Amino acid sequence: EHMAFNGTKHFPKSDIVTFMESIGMRFGPSVNAFTSFDETVYMLQIPTDKPEVIDRSLLILEDWAHNVSFDPAEIDKERGVITEEWRLRRGAQARIQDQQFPVLLKGSRYAERMPIGKMDVIQNFKHDRLKQFYADWYRPDLMAVIVVGDFDKAAMEGLIRTHFAAVPAAPKPKPRPVFDVPKQPGTLYAVTTDPEAPMTTVSVYGKMAFRD
Repeated sequence: EHMAFNGTKHFPKSDIVTFMESIGMRFGPSVNAFTSFDETVYMLQIPTDKPEVIDRSLLILEDWAHNVSFDPAEIDKERGVITEEWRLRRGAQARIQDQQFPVLLKGSRYAERMPIGKMDVIQNFKHDRLKQFYADWYRPDLMAVIVVGDFDKAAMEGLIRTHFAAVPAAPKPKPRPVFDVPKQPGTLYAVTTDPEAPMTTVSVYGKMAFRD
């Protein structure tokens, strides 16, 4: 996710942020991304009164889909950025969550690792491993493009087809694993404490199967 903002085929270095700022947008509120357990979502908020802006913004999304540069120097710089992001989140809430998740998600792969990953992996993975992950999982059958706003629907659909029809399908796509959160007999509970917790909180969760 972070590498998508550090250079692509049509937007080298930090040109994505530069372009967004040139149309009055800002990194953070108007251009951002997040990764959860099951997905990474990239978001652009743009004005829709200029067709050339819409077209170039879709080019950013297209580049994220299959043209991220992965400059080796930028990869290594980003290790520190992610480590700092992880460190800043290591407050009382994160330490409590570390104790709660193995109970809430017991028996599931989700209980074993948070989306940000493990810091020894972040600091030591080989560049080629990151590129392989991108090749394995950034592919059309696992992507969706959602556009919301004031625009001509047919024209927008045509632009999306123009930009994303060129994204190559994986010749031998890896099966996407699906991890369940199994039911547990009885009621599970966790009692957690932390000297920096500002208040006492009681939460009750009722788990149910995912519904389409």
